[in-house]
Amino acid sequence: MDNQVLNDVMKRAQAWLSGNYNEETKTEISRMMEAEDKTELIESFYRDLEFGTGGLRGIMGAGTNRMNIYTVGAATQGLSNYLHKQFPSLAQISVVIGHDCRNNSRLFAEVSANIFSANGIKVYLFDALRPTPEISFAIRHFGCQSGIILTASHNPKEYNGYKAYWDDGGQLVPPHDEDVITEVLNIANVDAIKFDGNKALIESIGEDVDKLFIENIKTISLSPDAIARNSDLKIVYTPIHGTGVKLIPRALREYGFTNIINVPEQDVVSGNFPTVISPNPEEPAALEMAVKKAIATDADIVMASDPDADRLGIAVKNEKNEWTLVNGNQTALLFIYYLTRRWKELGKIKDNEYIVKTIVTTEIIKEIADKSGVECYDCFTGFKWIAAVMRENEGIKTYIGGGEESYGFLPETFVRDKDAVSSCTLMAEIAAWAKDNGKTMFELLQDIYIEFGYGKEKGISVVRKGKSGAEEIAQIMNNFRINPPKEIAGSPVVLIKDYKTLTKKDLVSNTETPLVMPATSNVIQYFTADGTKISVRPSGTEPKIKFYIEVRGEMKSRADYNAADAAANAKVEAVRASLGV
Repeated sequence: MDNQVLNDVMKRAQAWLSGNYNEETKTEISRMMEAEDKTELIESFYRDLEFGTGGLRGIMGAGTNRMNIYTVGAATQGLSNYLHKQFPSLAQISVVIGHDCRNNSRLFAEVSANIFSANGIKVYLFDALRPTPEISFAIRHFGCQSGIILTASHNPKEYNGYKAYWDDGGQLVPPHDEDVITEVLNIANVDAIKFDGNKALIESIGEDVDKLFIENIKTISLSPDAIARNSDLKIVYTPIHGTGVKLIPRALREYGFTNIINVPEQDVVSGNFPTVISPNPEEPAALEMAVKKAIATDADIVMASDPDADRLGIAVKNEKNEWTLVNGNQTALLFIYYLTRRWKELGKIKDNEYIVKTIVTTEIIKEIADKSGVECYDCFTGFKWIAAVMRENEGIKTYIGGGEESYGFLPETFVRDKDAVSSCTLMAEIAAWAKDNGKTMFELLQDIYIEFGYGKEKGISVVRKGKSGAEEIAQIMNNFRINPPKEIAGSPVVLIKDYKTLTKKDLVSNTETPLVMPATSNVIQYFTADGTKISVRPSGTEPKIKFYIEVRGEMKSRADYNAADAAANAKVEAVRASLGV
């Protein structure tokens, strides 16, 4: 063990022991300091838990590198200070606070409410757990300047997190993200945090906002007749122990669906997520119980939301009547195809509509938009960038929908973050509409591939730990920039997009043009003549480099699906071999 590291850690821990911290915290620190194995102590104190551009996220416990009332307190005090600097002439600054089902989420929410109010800021505090998108909705509804939600999304039960929003209901983007980080870093010690709240400035909110939120969600429906004819559609839904249980079944019923089938074991609200290893709708295991329920009830569709109900996972029956999971790219495809088609059929396309996708999401979405006469924006990974595009176009262009490959979608404008509540209701509507047109959801997906070509996506993460790993990842990115591949899996590279230098090189015409983006990002993309797209980026939170592979193929009929899928899998493996990953 590095003695210098241990000495530094012991000093930091001692500062907490002698500082203005509660006895529970001091007892926990003493236990770690006295333990023979100092691993837990080092992990808890070797650094400060970083308030990044997405807020805080970390394991709960005592220490500078843990989620606790003091690290949450510093974040809230820093945000309070920033709000006062940004809105100096406003008579009353206000914020919304929400939280999910996680252990300590309610505690952290109440501590944050006290700190905001102690700083003279009006607080609208939800009376119990609520979906993340409802916090975004409430910020806009009450005309607040900011808001937070205590959630660690789909992370394991040991984690919690803190996401901050701006006055449009979107997560912080430049310059606010970096400027808030600066304010948080300026909180030198615990004595700079105002913990003693002003109860007069804290207002409890709940049912009234729920009603308004659901009434707004009902306005996005495009096929009410199809819902009426298929109101008994069998929908299995699971919140995976999270906040979706609060509103999603209710929203589905108010939307017009009468046959919502629960998974009772997963309706239990619990930050321990007792029935799953990971409460992540991207993981097949998280949907196992729901699929079993669907088999037992001969359901039409399975839907699941993550703990804070901002992401949606679905399962449908294939041509053999077997349940199959739909990935994030396919979910986004179904949404965009349905929305653009129905908008066109209803005469709602007026030549100023647009959709948004992230740069690593399937390119088929752009082809659907092009065919529909709808503009398609590409933005960086993370829903805050989709919200930024919406803010930029507010009052100028009309938003139809936007999504990302990681299971997030937003089909409305009264929220500015991904929304599983509205996504569940709209996905159920798509299923009803497909059934009304004599199709299963699987057949609808196949028909999209017949019209626009088959697409297959594969994400690969290469882990390189430690200092040497970080250096190796940097070198890999450098090599891709200096020595870009001329061909990938036998197909020539025709276009390179580098989001670090914001340049686009067309290798066919040998021209270089700028990429117009709101910031730079360490991502490089290669496009080949056969439609393959490769995106390479180092993770911002983990010791890994990520490769996003998209390959294309042909489907002339539904009968071609399995052959197209097999050919795409073979092409993905050829791409992997070509890239050496």
